[in-house]
Amino acid sequence: MAVYSMTGYAAVQSTPARTAPESDAGNGSHARLGVEIRSVNSRFLDLAFRLPDELRQAEPALRELLTGKLKRGKVEIRVSLESNSGGSLKAPASSTLQRLGSMEDTVRSWLPGAAALSVADILRMAAGEDKSTHDYSDDLLKLAKKALKDLLTAREREGTRLAQMLLERTAQLRALAASATPMVPKLVEQQKARFMDRWTEAMALTDGSTLPEAAQDRALLEATSFAIRIDVAEEIMRLTSHLEEIDRLLTAGGEVGKRLDFLIQELHREANTLGSKSGSLELTHVSVDMKVLIEQIREQVQNIE
Repeated sequence: MAVYSMTGYAAVQSTPARTAPESDAGNGSHARLGVEIRSVNSRFLDLAFRLPDELRQAEPALRELLTGKLKRGKVEIRVSLESNSGGSLKAPASSTLQRLGSMEDTVRSWLPGAAALSVADILRMAAGEDKSTHDYSDDLLKLAKKALKDLLTAREREGTRLAQMLLERTAQLRALAASATPMVPKLVEQQKARFMDRWTEAMALTDGSTLPEAAQDRALLEATSFAIRIDVAEEIMRLTSHLEEIDRLLTAGGEVGKRLDFLIQELHREANTLGSKSGSLELTHVSVDMKVLIEQIREQVQNIE
């Protein structure tokens, strides 16, 4: 299963055929329908519809279509409906003219002083009636399915790129963890040698009242205490475990964004602990480099569904 980004864009257009009266046959009148979908990252699925008034009734069907395929992201869908009649006026159907004439007669029978309908009035009313009687819902759903498919393709392509980048970052983190592991025993030996040198110097200044064995035991105790304080083996183990789980999720794919976000928090916690236990400048540098990589991962994980 693929990893999907929440960022994507798709736009499609179509010219659906219209059901026209027989008197309109051959006039080549169509309407251009366009669907545009764009999405960005969000904690939840947030849908926003921008539909012309003629297509408001299609919103529930569009919502069902999108929620069936998308789980997270701020998604905006825009629909446009434009006339594409080539600039020519369409002759009103004879049935429409009869209906308008009958309505005019009825009005003037009650209001004799009412003005007669002009040619412009008739053309405008006939165009409005024809526009309102045609239902583009089926055409819109077909086009929306194609736009959604293109959006998912774009999100999958971006998700694949993100997953590859994250795998590279986890490999770098794993290398840093491996470099930190042998530093601790080396630090312990160095600190032990320093303790022994200090106790040797202290013994040289005493009057012999302190036994050399006691001084050596104290130095070894101090070195052991130091080793316990700077031991980062547990942090390295947990960090490595989190990295393995991140790699597994990225390889498995699916809806992994929220789980990855949690693991990134855990990685950051372990890197902080490693830095606080640092007993040398080298180990401090390792901790800082880890935090930089973890922050880069965190920023990109915000875009994964």
